[in-house]
Amino acid sequence: MKRMKKLAALFLVICMAVSVIGCGPSKSSQGTGNSDYRVAMITDSGDITDQSFNQTTYEACLEYCTENNIDFTYKKPDGDTDYARIAMIDVAVAEGYNIIVMPGYIFAPALVEVTYKYPDVKFIALDMTAGDIIAAAVGSKYYDNPDAYEAADYYNTENTYCAVYQEEIPGYMAGYAAVKLGYRKLGFLGGQAVPAVMRYGFGYVQGINDAAKELGITDQIEVEYAYGGQFYGSTEVTAAMDTWYSQGTEIVFACGGGIFTSAAEAASKVGGKMIGVDSDQSPIIDAYGEGMTVTSAMKGLGATVKAMLDSIIVTNTWEEHVGKIENLGLVSGTDMDVNYVGLPEDTTQWNENFTVDDYHELVRKIYDGEITIDNSTEKMPEVSVKVNERQGSIM
Repeated sequence: MKRMKKLAALFLVICMAVSVIGCGPSKSSQGTGNSDYRVAMITDSGDITDQSFNQTTYEACLEYCTENNIDFTYKKPDGDTDYARIAMIDVAVAEGYNIIVMPGYIFAPALVEVTYKYPDVKFIALDMTAGDIIAAAVGSKYYDNPDAYEAADYYNTENTYCAVYQEEIPGYMAGYAAVKLGYRKLGFLGGQAVPAVMRYGFGYVQGINDAAKELGITDQIEVEYAYGGQFYGSTEVTAAMDTWYSQGTEIVFACGGGIFTSAAEAASKVGGKMIGVDSDQSPIIDAYGEGMTVTSAMKGLGATVKAMLDSIIVTNTWEEHVGKIENLGLVSGTDMDVNYVGLPEDTTQWNENFTVDDYHELVRKIYDGEITIDNSTEKMPEVSVKVNERQGSIM
């Protein structure tokens, strides 16, 4: 009996030693430089190699935590459900992670549930609007009377920060760049006609129009504009895109989840071009055809992650942001790295008609207010170029 107790004690000591040197949950970055904070990112329905929100957020968290010697991990839910995402947040908190980063509006139901459950944990939610939070809490009745609700009533504003983005700005930049780069017949394929998608599209049209005015070619520009009524590709949407490209459309800005696949499939058949959205989508779009992606209208999730982690860990300015749903855009006319919206400099197909320097000058003008972009979603902007706006969905 004594021998058994000794063996049990020895086994316990060995287990404790192993846990100290690395046994336990897998981590992407582990450090001891700031033991007060441990960062966990939860993926949405994808993985950290999705060339989109997950990968951008993961890489920003990993880079920041590595540079600052902070413990970091990511958790991938075992399914595309609110239950699975909440379960991974529960796991991360149980393991001692006290900063949770969530990329995308899909986390709204989780945010409503967990932010009160874990008051001592700090939550950073990216691209999540007040409407997303309210709808997650009260359901479809929110859409019947949106003004009757306040988002702050449905989540813990004492420990949560949300960021949304001024989509009209990168949309404008993408449209402006496309015309300057030489495209004359353009298209916009949105997913559903929700505010974020509409701001992208209406900004795109304004950028097209302003570039055409500068070049004196408004009579030469034509824009096809439609929504697919869904956030995924389908044979029906692909057929519509086939029609666009076969009738002369040169480039399509596809905006809305996986609906870009239909535009990419159609473009690949005729050597057409595309504009990506939200992140630098060139790696996944160009898989359909080399050099297919001309540019991408991006949201700066990486810049947001680093700024918010800095506010918690380094500058002690978290109180200036917590409880807010900040609408992020340009914060500098000269430093592209700190802006929350923009075009990817490394993969945009610049030419002599629109260079990186020209892009920087465009950013400066927008930041300084020399160029103003309407962010209204009530109706299509009044422009001089021809816009063939399809009412309802393309289906």
